[in-house]
Amino acid sequence: MAIFDVVKYENKDNSVLVWKWPGDQLAWGSRVIVNQTQEAIFYKNGQALDLLGPGSHTLQTENIPLLKTLINIPFGNQTPFPAEVYFIDKATILDVKWGTPKPVPLLDPILNIFLPIRANGQFGFRVKDSRRLVVQLVGTVSSLSKNDIVNYFRGIILTKTKDYIASQLMERRLSILTVTAYLDDMSKDLKLKLQDDFAMYGLEVANFLINAIDVPEDDPEVQRVKHAMANKAEMRIMGDDAYRMKRTFDVLESAAKNEGGGNMMTAGLGLGVGMGAGNNFGGMAGAMAAIQPPTPNKALPGPGAIQPSDMVVCRSCGNKSFAAFKFCTTCGAGLITPNSTCPTCGAEVPVGAKFCGHCGLKLTMDLCPFCKNQLPAGAQSCPSCNSRSGGKK
Repeated sequence: MAIFDVVKYENKDNSVLVWKWPGDQLAWGSRVIVNQTQEAIFYKNGQALDLLGPGSHTLQTENIPLLKTLINIPFGNQTPFPAEVYFIDKATILDVKWGTPKPVPLLDPILNIFLPIRANGQFGFRVKDSRRLVVQLVGTVSSLSKNDIVNYFRGIILTKTKDYIASQLMERRLSILTVTAYLDDMSKDLKLKLQDDFAMYGLEVANFLINAIDVPEDDPEVQRVKHAMANKAEMRIMGDDAYRMKRTFDVLESAAKNEGGGNMMTAGLGLGVGMGAGNNFGGMAGAMAAIQPPTPNKALPGPGAIQPSDMVVCRSCGNKSFAAFKFCTTCGAGLITPNSTCPTCGAEVPVGAKFCGHCGLKLTMDLCPFCKNQLPAGAQSCPSCNSRSGGKK
């Protein structure tokens, strides 16, 4: 084999991380040229030996003592000796993309259901220990590309990331739909967790970022969850009573637009007005098909019981509402009218009534124009001053 006077990096592929010099015969006095950001390492009999940093190096006992001991050839002897030389690029590699190939089902501790999640981001790495990298990953291959490293660690990254996200959701009691606020903290934690795995192969994680943790918008389960959350938010803004009222009329309107509307109205009202508006959102069932509100104090009238007599006219706007309602569904005015008492029989009568509905007598008594005392119903003269009720004494 030929003895090479100059050993240098001759590969033009920028994606190569580790490149093996094609020759295998060296001699004392040969020059080894190492580029910036590179290291050259001598490899023999499965051992990674001496390291040379950037610059031009002449092989002598001072710079390759380990190899000198192993080959046991006196310095100055021109007898060639076999050895392999690997060039390692130590520049930081940034913007390596990672992501879940398909959604992974994870339990949402707030919604108490499994949702398909996706995660993606980017990371960077660099060679920290060239000896360890050559021994662990290179072996007898002639080169190792950056893509080889990425492909090797992709499975480790995805497994660690999935397990970490699942644990954080449970420990922090986070919903998958609101976890975005914690991406920065989670990215820092995952960088630390991945360091040991990379260090085993002489590598170091330079940066690790989670760009997004989300759910597929077209997934039926996700759509049901978001619809339920929208209903809950609407109920919180409107208030329980107003929301139940709105849902009632939504059902009635839907029934009127479809054939067999009577059956639909019966089914809709029979289900209870609060469909999809549960106050205890965390206890949702797996399918999220029915989010029930707390049982109201007064149930709305059932479909068979809705009669004209159960409707009352609002004194403010004149529109009709269910008698069970406390407020008008059109203008919001109160529907409960306070009562007064008949001065003759003591029965309760509506405020503003002129005659008692129980005894038939007039509710407002006339006053004497002279002494201002009340006149009994039908009296011709005032019993207090004896003046005539018509105005003459």
